[in-house]
Amino acid sequence: MTSTKDSYAALDSRSRDVFRNIVESYLETGDPVGSRTLVRSLSEKVSAATVRNTMQDLEHLGLLDSPHVSAGRIPTQLGLRLFLDGFLEVGQISEAERQEIERSLDDRSPDISAMLDRAGGLLSGLTQGASLVLAPKSEAPIKHLEFVALSPERALVVLVTADGHVENRLFTPPPGLTPSAMREAANFLNAVLEGHTLSELGAVVTREIENRRAELDALATRLVEDGIAIWSDSQEKEPSRLIVRGRANLLSGETDEADLERVRSLFEDLERKQDLAQLLELTEHGAGVRVFIGSETKLFSLSGSSLVVSPYMNAERKIIGAVGVIGPTRQNYGRIVPIVDYTAQLVGRLISGQSKL
Repeated sequence: MTSTKDSYAALDSRSRDVFRNIVESYLETGDPVGSRTLVRSLSEKVSAATVRNTMQDLEHLGLLDSPHVSAGRIPTQLGLRLFLDGFLEVGQISEAERQEIERSLDDRSPDISAMLDRAGGLLSGLTQGASLVLAPKSEAPIKHLEFVALSPERALVVLVTADGHVENRLFTPPPGLTPSAMREAANFLNAVLEGHTLSELGAVVTREIENRRAELDALATRLVEDGIAIWSDSQEKEPSRLIVRGRANLLSGETDEADLERVRSLFEDLERKQDLAQLLELTEHGAGVRVFIGSETKLFSLSGSSLVVSPYMNAERKIIGAVGVIGPTRQNYGRIVPIVDYTAQLVGRLISGQSKL
């Protein structure tokens, strides 16, 4: 498969000028660009025939496509990637936008969830796209847990952390579980888990079960093991909380039915929370903003959309979440990239307890 580095190396100065003008015009208007239009905007004075030949060469490289016979050209996904990597001029965030972001997020409230919700609404409003915020999972130490029998086939575990967070999860208990075995299991867990975080729970309990297995009867041991499996699996599948705002922005305007169906497919994916852990994996390859176009990321491969996303970090410089904007492939990347970047930086600083950048 042709890489953007190979494609860039294959372009001479005229081809780069033609290509850049086509993509910039397309991102601004959404319309195919013809040779007559290009002749008037190129830095080098050449004929329309020469421009058409250059456009054909760019199409042969897979950078441009012609949506209709005798129509102008539009960039392909590979072309957009080449433009973003080699030609995009990222602007500076405006002072008004900077102040709006700071005013919206920095209200001195300790409620991180509320701040992240505001970040999502803010990004959606500023970019007129759908925002995506991946919130960090709770790492507060466990204070107490309790098992509650609801029926012979259903039970509830209530988990209380040191920061006051309460989480309830349903699970299927082992057949024949007695109330005394459930109490025994809860007492065992409370004795060994206090002070440990949820992510440490599996290793701690496994070690303690091996050390004290004789203290539990067979049914209580199964309850502990099954309960830990439920928590561990949940942490693997949904390591963070997803916040999506501004869906209507992707469904408004002049959009054909095929585009609407692709957007609906995108949100069905989001609502089912498929592959959400990939968002953090995608951002862990380097700090700063990354742009994913269409099928470049499995999560959005069916949507025909692009994702501008940036991780945010805690005080230890560890990536704990991400913020981003979902929009059509044709959007103002030069403006959106610095907005996402600044928002991610500010979210990380606020979570780390620093109010200023």
